[in-house]
Amino acid sequence: MGGLVAPDLEELRVFAARLRSVEAGVDTGLGIEWLDAIEALKSVGCAVQAVITDDVATQIRADRRARGLPRVEWDRGIASQIALARRESPNRGGRHLGFARALVHEMPHTLAMLRSGRLNEWRATLLVRETACLSAADRGIVDRRLCSDPATLDGVGDRRLIARAKALAVELDAAAVVARHRKAVSERRVTSRPAPDSMAYLSVLMPVEQAVCLQATLGRDADSLIATGNSGGRTRNQLMVDLLFDRGTGQAVASGVPVAVNLVLSDETLLAGGHEAAQLQGFGPVPAGIARQLVADAVDSDTETSLRRVYACPQSGVLTAMESQSRTFPKSLATLIDLRDRTCRTPWCDAPIRHHDHIRSHRESGATTADNGTGLCEACNYAKEGDGWSARPVRNPGGTHLIDLGTPTGHHYRSTAPPLPTPAHLWAS
Repeated sequence: MGGLVAPDLEELRVFAARLRSVEAGVDTGLGIEWLDAIEALKSVGCAVQAVITDDVATQIRADRRARGLPRVEWDRGIASQIALARRESPNRGGRHLGFARALVHEMPHTLAMLRSGRLNEWRATLLVRETACLSAADRGIVDRRLCSDPATLDGVGDRRLIARAKALAVELDAAAVVARHRKAVSERRVTSRPAPDSMAYLSVLMPVEQAVCLQATLGRDADSLIATGNSGGRTRNQLMVDLLFDRGTGQAVASGVPVAVNLVLSDETLLAGGHEAAQLQGFGPVPAGIARQLVADAVDSDTETSLRRVYACPQSGVLTAMESQSRTFPKSLATLIDLRDRTCRTPWCDAPIRHHDHIRSHRESGATTADNGTGLCEACNYAKEGDGWSARPVRNPGGTHLIDLGTPTGHHYRSTAPPLPTPAHLWAS
């Protein structure tokens, strides 16, 4: 690799294999030494990954520029290749790429501390994040003040490290910090993600003054219900959650606006007391008993409820294909793909599906079918259209939908659709 002097790749793999053989049972003092040495090794590895990441990206850009590709193509798909190599989502790949660029080109002292094992990847990431709004020159000043002397950050916790970086950023360019805050306010949003025990986290990114006000209001009203004996036996935390839901959905004052919630479950689970988990679109697996309760609650309430049959192959349980002469995916076929793929089909990417894409492109006579269709997030769909990428459906008799994804460097990755709830007759056979 251009510009890099590194141990032989096989030597690195042999060392990793030797490290795997380490077992518990060492003297406690020696165990602490092992922990310290391995933590330093992780930091060194992160620093080297950053250097290699930046080098790979630089070479790809230079090659595309030399071949006369338009500037818009120079960076396309690089973050996705980094992500696949690290077995992470494309979003994380983009972060790794930005992290590498900042360290290599603008923060040499932070990179040196990471490479020495005196700073771990998370703390280096905090420094990169808190200086992102600064010019390269100002960022270099923060880098020098905080990381040129390793003793400066010894014993400093994450909060103090963030506070120091922020204070220096304000000192050097207060206007940039204010502009960054305004941009952050414009990106306020609500997201959810699965939690253990069939629960979910609802996250709200909002200005701090709004967040503090919202939490204080919920806490005040929960305390009032407890004080007046109207809590119904609920704790303060339970009341705050219930109040948030009631006010957010309008349940406390009127019937809520109908919202589509797709729950996929087998006939065995729904009708015969089966134990196989259902799939709640956008969330994940839901225990059979809870799934049946969700259906029963929806039927008993005033909520409009519909049951839609999704047919599966009798042998494998795979959703059957639907075909269309249209270039775009009809709504019913797009829904089928959504239910089959659940999230973006790029390996290690679990972002929501935004695009329904032809695996073999329409210009290459790719059919508009479930077999040749896949659900992708916006970023992965654009990356796949970049120079040197390829994708093809793979025949998988008796198995789930399978895609082969090829990158510009010649590496190939397989993407298998997640398993679906099994129809009752498959258990009986």
